Formats: sequence, structure tokens, C-alpha cells
Amino acid sequence: MSAEQTVRIGMLSFAHGHANSYAASLKQLPGVQITGIYDDDPTRGHTAADRFNTTFHANAETLLDENLDGVIICSENAHHAALVHLAAPKTRNILCEKPIATTLDDARAMIERCQSTGTQLQIAFPVRFSPTIQQLKAMLDDQQLGEVYAVKCTNHGSMPGGWFADPQLAGGGAVMDHTVHVIDLLRWFWKTEVTELYAEVGTGLLHPDLAIDDVGLLSFQLANGIYGTLDTSWSRPSSYPTWGDVKIEVVGEKGVVTVDAFRQALSVSANAWGKTRWVPWGSDMDLALIADFVEMIRTGRAPFISGEDGLRALEVAHAAYQSAASQRPISLAPANANPV
Repeated sequence: MSAEQTVRIGMLSFAHGHANSYAASLKQLPGVQITGIYDDDPTRGHTAADRFNTTFHANAETLLDENLDGVIICSENAHHAALVHLAAPKTRNILCEKPIATTLDDARAMIERCQSTGTQLQIAFPVRFSPTIQQLKAMLDDQQLGEVYAVKCTNHGSMPGGWFADPQLAGGGAVMDHTVHVIDLLRWFWKTEVTELYAEVGTGLLHPDLAIDDVGLLSFQLANGIYGTLDTSWSRPSSYPTWGDVKIEVVGEKGVVTVDAFRQALSVSANAWGKTRWVPWGSDMDLALIADFVEMIRTGRAPFISGEDGLRALEVAHAAYQSAASQRPISLAPANANPV
């Protein structure tokens, strides 16, 4: 499409809080229109439509009939597959919130559906757009650390509550929620796969009334020989000033580099707030993700973060649960060798 044409985007569900950030990002981009919002919760949908000055649709099909250039799916994890199947014949571009799905079968079916309809499927992994993460990627591409031996990662957050604590809707707790982000980064850094993994997963350890996992520790080997660990949890209290962290420490023959994807923030103390808060400044990962999606629509290029990327990250999260249940290491090599 030409640069002058308006890009028409539909939002499918505001169940995931990231929908608000993505919609706000769309409003900041020139030549982009939020054509409408569908949500199976009318109150939530009307509230979002009023906030972003667009039309609420009680039926997804009526929104998809609006000649959309793309859609953004932010439903509960378990509903991603159904909405992708519904949207794929109606639009050429889909951005789906992570994880791609709750089951591997659903993820594969989503990819196949988009392939059969000629639809571009992108997965929302905004941490790739963090400047510190991109700087680390450039250092690794330039081999500034020499041979890399190990990587230590964390992804901590606050317990989101709501449907995130429902195993049927979320597909998993903290391990599902946070593993996929970091694994996507490692795959992107080195163009490699996790080949073996051992994990320990705890349910209700930090939140005693929770019926879903809230802590996990993964140890894994990458196909390129790098050994890694990932500490993933809902360990941050509700009063924590940010939702959590993504930190990565890379150990190489020429040195050690540690990055914090969410370090761009000021500590501000104000009596009106009652306590110190962290106020973000500088770059906006979500805005960069959405700008990339819009550019994909305008240029027709392939997604920067593909459905296959989403599937591979989900495979590792599932393997973590399998390992914890069996108390044994899990090999992922056969699954990762299968073409999509």
C-alpha cells in the first residue's frame, strides 16, 4: 500500500492489559486509524471504544467486515487460536499477543491457517525493541565477547490476577507468562534452539491461594553449546513500582555483560503519590512494536517476529512444565527440528 493511505486496524479484545498500550501507540502513529474494537465483555469493550474514540462491535465478524488492513489480538491466551482462525481470511496482517497459544496444536494450526490464507502472523514480543537488548544483540553479532559460555536470565513480575490465574484461560502461570519473552530473545540473539531443559516449578509458593504456578527455575542448553538459566516468577509485590524485570547476563571469553530491559526510568518521590514511583522515560517498546507492525502492513514485508518464533518459545514453556512434572530433563531437539 502507498505511504499516503490510511492503515485501518481493528482491535480484537481488551482482555489483556497490553491492548491499552497498543491502542495508545496506534493513536500516536500518523496515518493509522483504530477502525473498531471487539470484545466479548461489552462493558470492557465500550470503555475501550470510548477511550480511543472508535466504534465498539459486539460481534467480531462485523468488525472484520470493515475492510481492515490488520488486526491486533489481545484476548485471553486460550482464545488466540479462535480469533486468528476467524480473522485470517478477512485481513492480510495479524499481531497476536504472546504466548501465541496455550497448546502446541493450537499454535501450529494458527500458523497453518495464516499460511493457507496468505496472512502475515506476527507475535507480540516487545522486549526485542528495548534499546539495551538491541545493543546487546549488536555486541553479540560483532562477537565483542568472543566465545559465549553462559547466559543467566530473570523475568520477574507481579501476579496479574484475573484470568491469568485461570489455568484454562492462561494455559499456565508465571512460567508460561514469562518464559516465552526470554526464550524469544535468546533464539533471536544466536539463531539457535533450546535442545535440553530441566525445570522446577512451584504452585502457590508466593501466593498461597493461587491454583497456578507462581515460580519457576529453568536450566537449559542451547544448540550452539551455551548453557543458560532463567528465574521466572510472580515475585514482585503489588506495591512494586514497575511490573517486573527482564535482565540478562552474558558470560564470554572477553568479558561479562549485564543488561536490564526496563532500566529506563526515574525514581520520583512525591507526597501526592504517597510513595516513590518509577516513571519511564526514553524509548517505548510497545510503541516500537506497533510501529514495526504498521510498517510491515505498509511494505508487505515478512514479520520481524513470526508465528514460528511464537511456537518455538511456547515449546520451551511446555517443556518446562513437563520437566517439572517428571522431575527429569526434557529433550527438545526433535520438536525443534520439525519444519513449520
